[in-house]
Amino acid sequence: MYEYQVGIEGMMCGMCETHIADTIRKAVPDAKKVKASRRKNLATFRTEQKMDEAALRQSIANIGYTMTNVVEKQV
Repeated sequence: MYEYQVGIEGMMCGMCETHIADTIRKAVPDAKKVKASRRKNLATFRTEQKMDEAALRQSIANIGYTMTNVVEKQV
């Protein structure tokens, strides 16, 4: 299993957090425990397989946010 911490710029409110979480779920179908925090400018989630970072980056950009960095840990 992999755990991801993804830096996100542009979240301002609770709806922004919801949009990011929904986008992650669509872009990474096996994502679990998806959480987004505007205070930390961070989204976290877990997957069974490695995710396609380029696809997630594009999906995040398509809704008006910027993915700044990705930290991947095997758990």
